[in-house]
Amino acid sequence: MDDTRETIRQLLRQILEKNHDTRGFTDTDSLILSGRFQSLDVLEIVVFLEERFGIDFSEGFDQSRLDSVEEILSLLRTAVG
Repeated sequence: MDDTRETIRQLLRQILEKNHDTRGFTDTDSLILSGRFQSLDVLEIVVFLEERFGIDFSEGFDQSRLDSVEEILSLLRTAVG
């Protein structure tokens, strides 16, 4: 799961940098609900998780499950097993 954690951190870092946000973040920091990510950024995360890990978001999703590194890892553990 350490490789997955780093993959997720790298994705989130790239999205933040694209938005000119160079502040650091911890694995528990809120990135969506705090306003650091916008709706298009959330869609980028969703598409990445669908393509990379095969998660099916066709029924919708709770954005709080994508709000931090830890939340995304928890979602992956639940969805991928």
